[in-house]
Amino acid sequence: MSTKPLWYRWARVYFAGGCIIGTGVLLYIYTTPTDEELISRFSPEVRAEYEKSRGLRQKEQQALMDIVKKTSKSDDPIWKTGPIGSPLERDQRNLNIKLVDDEMFGNKTTEQVGEINERLQDQLDEISKVEKQQKVKSWWNKWF
Repeated sequence: MSTKPLWYRWARVYFAGGCIIGTGVLLYIYTTPTDEELISRFSPEVRAEYEKSRGLRQKEQQALMDIVKKTSKSDDPIWKTGPIGSPLERDQRNLNIKLVDDEMFGNKTTEQVGEINERLQDQLDEISKVEKQQKVKSWWNKWF
């Protein structure tokens, strides 16, 4: 049996736990990048898309806040007051399940999405051709 008093053993437990938690907090603070650092690490294409869609995200957030304010002023239950329908209800009361209507904020049409997909597929085909050429060259250089 230990000759140390009980309070001493509990003090050691609390000290060790505090050290572990403190180390975790410090690691979190110093290793997690800020939003600006994270955005600066994006590739130029991703950063441009992020900046372009920032306005849409802000409008969507504002629409959500307006819905929350309207809902909070009502005395009815939350599932009856808001303009967003529940995905679990069969009778939607003519409500849309989506938070924000796509046409309201000018999202891309299906033709635009199709064009973007075609361009991306062309780029993917070019990349695969280059990869195949590099594989053939590297195999050929190893043996001759």
